[in-house]
Amino acid sequence: MTLLTDSRRAETATPIHELLAERWSPRSFDPEFVLSDEAVTALLEAARWAPSAANFQPRRFIVARRGSEAFQAVTDALSEGNRPWAPNASLFVVAIALTEDEKGTPYRWAEYDAGQAIAHLTVQAHALGLHVHPMGGFDAEALALAFDLPEGAVPISVNAIGAAAPAEQLPERYRSRELAPRTRLPLEELVVVDA
Repeated sequence: MTLLTDSRRAETATPIHELLAERWSPRSFDPEFVLSDEAVTALLEAARWAPSAANFQPRRFIVARRGSEAFQAVTDALSEGNRPWAPNASLFVVAIALTEDEKGTPYRWAEYDAGQAIAHLTVQAHALGLHVHPMGGFDAEALALAFDLPEGAVPISVNAIGAAAPAEQLPERYRSRELAPRTRLPLEELVVVDA
């Protein structure tokens, strides 16, 4: 497995850790690559040990391996823009925020906690030579119905995980986006106060 990062390295204002500078979200995944159970467990352990407000841990995950009924259910819930490329990934991990407890009391930071967990999973994936492409383009209600999620359990992202493949394997409309330069807003636009 090869990390396809040479032209994808982030241009940063100051050096940052290699795992973060080289991390990117491809659309081109190797449709033959299979993640080992050990790798899947490592990804989930990284997510499990992410920070959590008051240690409530109001996050849950749907883990769907390519070829399973769960994988097909997640694929069916993806937006049209994600369906042509995402099913080549080896694994989908759906991040779910538990927005309230069993008494209906809101967990104000649930989405943040779930996001932290996926961020940690993403860095662990890169450390293992894998890539993650988080997606917001999906039907959350369809996922909740397909997996019989309880009230207050809200899918917030679908994350395609696997080994990157050459961009040439993608249809043209995706290939050009895959090869486009990576960009981020400059720090001056992101930092509101630096006193």
